[in-house]
Amino acid sequence: MSRPESRDLKLTLYIANKNYSSWSFRPWIAMTQKGIPFTEHLLQFDEATGHAHFIEFSPTKKVPALRVEQEGAETVTICESLAILEVVADLFPEASLWPEDVMDRAKARAFAAEMHGGFFGLRGSCPMNMRREIKALDLDPYSAGAVVKNVERIEQIWSECLDQSGGPFLFGDFGAIDAMYAPVINRFEKYALSDSDVFGRYRKAMKALPAWQQWEEAALKEPWIVQEDEA
Repeated sequence: MSRPESRDLKLTLYIANKNYSSWSFRPWIAMTQKGIPFTEHLLQFDEATGHAHFIEFSPTKKVPALRVEQEGAETVTICESLAILEVVADLFPEASLWPEDVMDRAKARAFAAEMHGGFFGLRGSCPMNMRREIKALDLDPYSAGAVVKNVERIEQIWSECLDQSGGPFLFGDFGAIDAMYAPVINRFEKYALSDSDVFGRYRKAMKALPAWQQWEEAALKEPWIVQEDEA
């Protein structure tokens, strides 16, 4: 499908619980903050069935999923947060989701891919939870070590980017790379993982975004509890 006019598109973003779904948060905050029009479709996690009802809109039974409809063309469903950010960036180039400079864009995509395919210690031990009380976890030495290594690498990325761009976001303006690291802000804060200056500056910028505040407000109102994510 060649790039259509954005006004001819209908986008539907399927997501799950805003309190927990870090992968849903990533494309949602990018599209919302950038003013990209879409319809939100939220369904609850159902751990007991392995989220079987997600098959109705997602061939992987995972969220998020983006349905792209265009009159006269085949409806396409895109799964995986990073792929969704890429297709939205292509469909809405005026949103400037990736840096304009070729080398900056390559670095941003590399750091996004690192987030997408790594940091398993942090992600496994510290699930996103917008409602969680701020307190450290009592982890076994192996798990704690993995989390510390992840935190150190993430702060290295943030420092490199913010030192070069001057902030407030990783490559100056808010973009897809910031959306990929948005749930990490919640994890660092809620599990008391860092008191560094780079985290403090970046957290302040991210949490000041209207899209962040809109998501968090909705998350805090959700009544559903997913015990698996209540670390």
